[in-house]
Amino acid sequence: MAIEIGASALGLVGKMPSGPGIISDNLIREIVKSIPPPIATFLLTSETNASRIIQHYHKVQTSTIQIVDKLVDNGYEQIRLNLPNVKLVQVVHVIDDTSVKEAIEVSKYVDAILLDSGNPNLEIKELGGTGRIHNWKLSKEIRKQLKIPIFLAGGINAENVKEAIEFVKPFGLDLCSSVRTNGRLNREKLTAFFQALNR
Repeated sequence: MAIEIGASALGLVGKMPSGPGIISDNLIREIVKSIPPPIATFLLTSETNASRIIQHYHKVQTSTIQIVDKLVDNGYEQIRLNLPNVKLVQVVHVIDDTSVKEAIEVSKYVDAILLDSGNPNLEIKELGGTGRIHNWKLSKEIRKQLKIPIFLAGGINAENVKEAIEFVKPFGLDLCSSVRTNGRLNREKLTAFFQALNR
């Protein structure tokens, strides 16, 4: 459905401490096998060290790994050595000015940064799927300072997508909560979003 309506990539959500859309690794792999090129497939992983991320990837075989939490071992080089053809996207949760510094630092090691509205500092980590907008001024500052693409996530919907694009000027957009009903992708909401986007 997402591809038919206009998506150029699919985010496939592995085990998470919170948030919508979580599916099993077996289902992720099954979906990946059915996706035609050039549609990208993103594994959203909450693993926080390189070895566990590599193991998770081998179960699903996506084209991209989206790391939704901080790497405890800064193991980007280990991931690159083991998975040289897989793109890496690091999520930065935009909370305050320290998020700008974090994005600049981590941008040296990955192919893209995804700016989202979660909070990994909470007792139960919020690693995405919040449906909340964060401070787009900080996202705009990050985009200006980075040489790699950024994706914008967090509360983007048909009503604010024009403003999001014009203000932040991201490479791409990441949607979840705004196009779901009762935890499932909703055709009407997704169609309305793409109609707004295409306008």
